[in-house]
Amino acid sequence: MTTSPAPTPASTIGLDALPVAIIGAGPIGLAAAAQLLERGQEVVVFEAGDQAGASVSAWGHTRLFSPWEYLVDEAAARLLDEADWEAPPAKTLPTGQQLVDDYLLPLAAVPALADRIRYGHRVLAVTRRGMDRTRTLGREHAPFVLRTESTAGVTETLARAVIDASGTYETSNAIGSSGLEPIGADQVREHLSHALPDVLGHDRAQFAGKRVLVVGAGHSAANTLLKLASLAKREPATQIFWAIRGTQPTRVYGSANDELAARGELGGATRALVTSGQVQLLDQFEIDALSPAKDGVRVTGLRAGVAASVDVDVIVNATGFRPNLDLLRELRLDLDTVVEAPRALAPLIDPNAHSCGTVYPHGVDELTHPEPGFYVAGMKSYGRAPTFLLLTGYEQVRSIADELAGRHEQARLVTLVLPETGVCSTSTPEESAGVTCGAPEPVNAGGKTAAAAASACCA
Repeated sequence: MTTSPAPTPASTIGLDALPVAIIGAGPIGLAAAAQLLERGQEVVVFEAGDQAGASVSAWGHTRLFSPWEYLVDEAAARLLDEADWEAPPAKTLPTGQQLVDDYLLPLAAVPALADRIRYGHRVLAVTRRGMDRTRTLGREHAPFVLRTESTAGVTETLARAVIDASGTYETSNAIGSSGLEPIGADQVREHLSHALPDVLGHDRAQFAGKRVLVVGAGHSAANTLLKLASLAKREPATQIFWAIRGTQPTRVYGSANDELAARGELGGATRALVTSGQVQLLDQFEIDALSPAKDGVRVTGLRAGVAASVDVDVIVNATGFRPNLDLLRELRLDLDTVVEAPRALAPLIDPNAHSCGTVYPHGVDELTHPEPGFYVAGMKSYGRAPTFLLLTGYEQVRSIADELAGRHEQARLVTLVLPETGVCSTSTPEESAGVTCGAPEPVNAGGKTAAAAASACCA
């Protein structure tokens, strides 16, 4: 592994001469780049994958709950229009792969962005040049340093500001009931699957004729259960178990009058699988340990307070996601102690009090940390809260872009007008927790008024 030459000393570099660094070339990262470029700001985008939307492609076989009209950032659309982009039909529901192929890849290829995205560059750490987190004097004048790893080795890049839009898809919550990996998980790693596997396609052999345990009470679990049931019709030896910690999967089942038809159908179909016995529901199951068993893995824990176990071949972790904060260790962050979101934002998104339709509009003020010039946006800004809307993320980066461009008043005019359809929107379906979106109603957040309707797939 090689190391680049030492960067130029910070004292000889003016911050204004440096770009804004964006981590992640997903929907929010590319929207941030488009918003900044529209304001005359230079950017550089680091993407760990080999193309834009690499994490979205990982669940690309899954169809979104939301139509195209709620999935495209306005500044990004203006860039695409310059390249004669043909927008998909507004009312159709794309799959994740269609979102990548028909929107993210064309956006990343426009001349204004193409040369500014560095693929295959994983950000290992973000810090200040010559500053660890304990040093204060002159901190705000020191450029950021992003240490990245690629096939060329480890290099460092200077930036005047940083927007972390890397999402949470690569850091799943643990399936252990205490928030930790179950004891023995390392011994059975080959039996564990990430959320939303392609059960009927690429990953079929891993599930056909097997005993499968799906863990989690959200819509990603429901999606997987439905596909497993479809597989079982063709492979009758397939057995399906569903473990949840609660007494009922209320979030998945939803209500009969769900305004999002596709989501309502998903809940009803999942309920029918349990009622018919095609899926065995293990409610009130708290997983403590995993251990090798004959041709599979034994899952042990408590069910309604009594020792219980089940032997399976594959475990699908559909328990949601959490932010990777390791790369930000040398920065000064102000995070809520519960959901790990920015402290000012946390009360607005607490899943115990809010659904996607009742989250107040917010922008740079709620996303600001004690580290000047550093912001977390998109799903990662919500920490462990599963109520993120894609359109909310677009407004976040619009506000941040105005702030970084010196348009401070505009940055604080957060006017997020969401569709009045009761549709909820998230950046990925696996982020969907199945909360019911509220009816449209005007809300006011510190003088910022917007229609708090639901918009396209609740996280």
